[in-house]
Amino acid sequence: MRHTPKTTIIFLPVLIVIVSTIFLMSSHSSSLLRTTSTVVSLENAFPNLSFTRPVEFTHAGDGTHRVFVLEQEGKIRVFDNKASTKSAGVYLNIENKVSSEGEMGLLGLAFHPDFKQNGYFYVYYTKRKPLEAIVARYKASSPTANSIDVSSETILLKISQPYDNHNGGKLAFGPDGFLYISLGDGGAWGDQHNYAQNRTSLLGKILRIDVDKTDKGNYGIPNDNPYVDNKEGFREEIFAYGLRNPWRFSFDAKTGQLWAGDVGQNEFEEIDIITKGGNYGWRLKEGERCYNPRKDCENGNLIEPIHQYPRSDGVSITGGFVYRGSQVPLLQGKYIFADYSNGNIWTLSFKENNKTGNQLLTSEGGSVSAFGEDANGELYILDHYSGKIKRFASKN
Repeated sequence: MRHTPKTTIIFLPVLIVIVSTIFLMSSHSSSLLRTTSTVVSLENAFPNLSFTRPVEFTHAGDGTHRVFVLEQEGKIRVFDNKASTKSAGVYLNIENKVSSEGEMGLLGLAFHPDFKQNGYFYVYYTKRKPLEAIVARYKASSPTANSIDVSSETILLKISQPYDNHNGGKLAFGPDGFLYISLGDGGAWGDQHNYAQNRTSLLGKILRIDVDKTDKGNYGIPNDNPYVDNKEGFREEIFAYGLRNPWRFSFDAKTGQLWAGDVGQNEFEEIDIITKGGNYGWRLKEGERCYNPRKDCENGNLIEPIHQYPRSDGVSITGGFVYRGSQVPLLQGKYIFADYSNGNIWTLSFKENNKTGNQLLTSEGGSVSAFGEDANGELYILDHYSGKIKRFASKN
């Protein structure tokens, strides 16, 4: 996630009328449909609650109707998924472990598929001295417990970070039962060390590990990971590579397809459909355009984004979800994503791996740091700046 100053955008009526009839873009693959009307409206999902820099929203899949919100400083909040809820308890507090300035912090949370039986959940956070990203497991004393003993931590991975930005940080269990982890390219500017293309490094990658095995200490490697038993020294945890800062990714609940929003350098933001062993181009390319080198960058195996958009439409993509809920039928089967810098939320229509359309839903998202799903597949929008959790409401 790239943190940008909060800005106020004023839409003049005359300008809106003009823009409503045209497409604006510099690339055939990055065209965004401009509309005057808000296709859907947003409402405050939990009017009595507010959070400090929220970055993740999820549920435990345990049938308790609880939901969980990550606060970047190092707390997990827990509360009942009802609009009338008046307070959110502290499920876990690791602020004393976490460095949370800038893009750092407590960034990822995923509950074990068998959480109801084993009480395990996993977090991703960053720390200094030394500068590292940590993937750790915690254990609830009982699946219904509403507070966690900090001493239950077991560290699975420590990843050295050369700089304090481009941390990635998303965790999610795939339909295969394995834990997926996103890592940025190490930060600074332009992937100076070319980590994203270097498969001996975990940076600039999406990893896949087996948390129920112990051949790597406190985790194992799935037998079909792309670099199992390789002779080149490539990290066996790697599932896909060539990513700059895949801040948020998700699995389509219906198809299992893996979608990621990858934050761009200075020209394009992109959406990728992630496949095993795939190379998504960074730093050879930014979106569909050569970056380093500036020409003749194609090496024959790079996967193009399904969608990209230029800096005129936003500077920090927030990957979302393919909507599979029931409350907003017009969004069914479409990929919902946003830009952190301007509050724009769009839908991407697609067939298989090809884009068929893209539409601006609303510009009222706020500083969208993440989307989340509840147990029914309904989507929530996290406004990093205001601390509010929003949701879609059908426009009558």
